[in-house]
Amino acid sequence: MNRIIALVVAVVIVLFAASSMVFVVDQRHLAVLSSHGDKAPSLLGPGLHVKLPPPLQTVTLVDNRIQSLDAPDEDRYVTSDKTDLLANPVVKYRVTDPLKLLAETRGDAQSLPDRLALLSRSALGDAFAKVTLSDALARQQAVADEARAAMDKAAASLGVSVVEVQLTRVDFPASMADSVYKRMIAARQQVAADERAKGTAEADKIRQDALVQQQAVLADGYRQAQTIKGEGDAKAAEIAAEAYGTDPQFYQFYQSMQAYRNTFKPGDVIVVDPSNEFFRFMRSPTGGAAPDAPAVPRKH
Repeated sequence: MNRIIALVVAVVIVLFAASSMVFVVDQRHLAVLSSHGDKAPSLLGPGLHVKLPPPLQTVTLVDNRIQSLDAPDEDRYVTSDKTDLLANPVVKYRVTDPLKLLAETRGDAQSLPDRLALLSRSALGDAFAKVTLSDALARQQAVADEARAAMDKAAASLGVSVVEVQLTRVDFPASMADSVYKRMIAARQQVAADERAKGTAEADKIRQDALVQQQAVLADGYRQAQTIKGEGDAKAAEIAAEAYGTDPQFYQFYQSMQAYRNTFKPGDVIVVDPSNEFFRFMRSPTGGAAPDAPAVPRKH
């Protein structure tokens, strides 16, 4: 009986020793194997590994996936124009060098989130201090990107790469929200007034240019019309002179008919002297005796 108990105890001790010597690292982690003494730790990847039982050798698992650090409370930052802002950052990071991380934290990898939170407050404080209030609100992602670059540079000494920084909230403290909103409204109204004034000035300039162009077009049209009218009058005079030269008597008859039509209107009652030279074509189709001298043709 004592032998059986001793055998069972021996098997348990062997199994315990074996379990402390064999370990598995999955794809989500990297393992740092530390040895007792001054021997430098070694980095182990995923798979089945064997080590000496503690305290001769110890294993620390480090998550190598992208992780998030979400600050539970907002932090207060100050812009370049001395305005307070509240912001909640979310930091995404990844451990790239577990050996450096454990060396810098003295084997306490659990303190990494606290260190990153300090780096985040410092980097965001510097980023907000470089921009005005309006730029901080309009260019939040640019501020976050600048903070990420500064954090990534500082976290490199910890063996950590900062992948992304996001600002989930940017707001004003309750005590100054009303005054800031009023100031922003006044600034926007001033910008709107400036834009309206600029638009009015441009509209006046366009109308003035259009008026100048209109006057130029009208003047050019009048000049062309006068030129055409002059050419028409000259052509008419040329045709009239040619007609007069061909048949002076017919031309005198035609001119008299035109004068009769322009003088006598329907319904008019006129008392005239038929012996007057003006009515000679009424007395005879040929106008009586041939005229002593040709009449000068009139232009129409």
